[in-house]
Amino acid sequence: MEPKNNYIAQGGITSPRGFIAGATCARIKEKLEDRLDLGVLLSEVPAVAAALFTANRIKAAPVLLSQQRLKSGKARAFVVNSGCANAFTGEQGLADAAEMAELVAKNCGVLPEDILVASTGVVGDCLPMPRIRGAIGKIVFSRDGGHDLARAIMTTDTVPKEAAVTGGGFTIGGIAKGSGMIHPDLGTMLCFLTTDAALDAGLLRAALQKAVDMSFNMVSIDGDTSTNDTVLIMANGLAGVPVSRDVFQQALNEVCIYLSRCIARDGEGASKLIEVTVSGAVSLGEARQAARTVISSPLVKSAVHGCDPNWGRIVAALGRSGVEVVESKIDLYIGDTCLIRGGVVLPFNREELVLVLDKNEVSVRLNLNLGTAQATGWGCDLSEEYVTINSQYTT
Repeated sequence: MEPKNNYIAQGGITSPRGFIAGATCARIKEKLEDRLDLGVLLSEVPAVAAALFTANRIKAAPVLLSQQRLKSGKARAFVVNSGCANAFTGEQGLADAAEMAELVAKNCGVLPEDILVASTGVVGDCLPMPRIRGAIGKIVFSRDGGHDLARAIMTTDTVPKEAAVTGGGFTIGGIAKGSGMIHPDLGTMLCFLTTDAALDAGLLRAALQKAVDMSFNMVSIDGDTSTNDTVLIMANGLAGVPVSRDVFQQALNEVCIYLSRCIARDGEGASKLIEVTVSGAVSLGEARQAARTVISSPLVKSAVHGCDPNWGRIVAALGRSGVEVVESKIDLYIGDTCLIRGGVVLPFNREELVLVLDKNEVSVRLNLNLGTAQATGWGCDLSEEYVTINSQYTT
């Protein structure tokens, strides 16, 4: 599914005016000799910035540094690496994150305090700073460099994740990474967004929070959250036109939902995207909680992987979600097949439902018939390959 609001073919984080990027191979993981793993995005003019970070109590050094610097509500660039999370690395990690920013600042001719930092990879390892020092100066910036940047942030991802839309006189672009350790309240994911719209820091952060709540915070791969999660947006105002807050919010929502679906589809070892929509809830919070619980259930995910039409796992997950439910009011659909209407189990063709579950996208709809609130969450099936990937991650 592509964004529908004036989608830019082959668009990405450098589609908005005034943003350039580049990436290089610093061999942060020494055995990966040809892989892009270090990148920088630069706004050609000062930008307003806002971000949301991991809810994990253990926060990586780049998260702590960027949180502090974003109190100014502005940024000029960010530097990001894959292959090493620079998390649980103490004072050395903080010093290394600050040095990464200083190296970029020197290379780009901007102030170090205007550079944000992000990292992703293995927790507990220190960054190989000699390699990073030698690599940052090799980064070549261009208007097409966002595609390389999208590849440089990948870890166990199998494909880069990029999107851009234009409308209302402005453009929004973004890239994301994430494949495992993804769960509501962000996951082991990074997302970087840019726009040439002009907004103040307060409005930008409010818009980002709304978009993240209905997108990245509705994705679950495996129930784990990480130390490095970051969603960052930079707005440089170079569109030069008044921006409708509602139009901007709609476009930002669209880009974030598109990238969220990309993350869910590319879950570690996944073969299917699962979309769960809960409607008829008494509040938006309860709709989101119910959808997150179902999408996070290992039993639901395993059943989808095996094309097992065991709908009981779905209603069991709903029942333990903590939201208000009345059994006699529940409707349940898998695809277009209605399995429960008004709490009554309906007959269904098992072989036909197995074929529905065998598709690369599986939709589940639950109507609680108690209110008007609705929310959608995204996840993936749980496969043997997930276990293989995560049993060998550091070896």
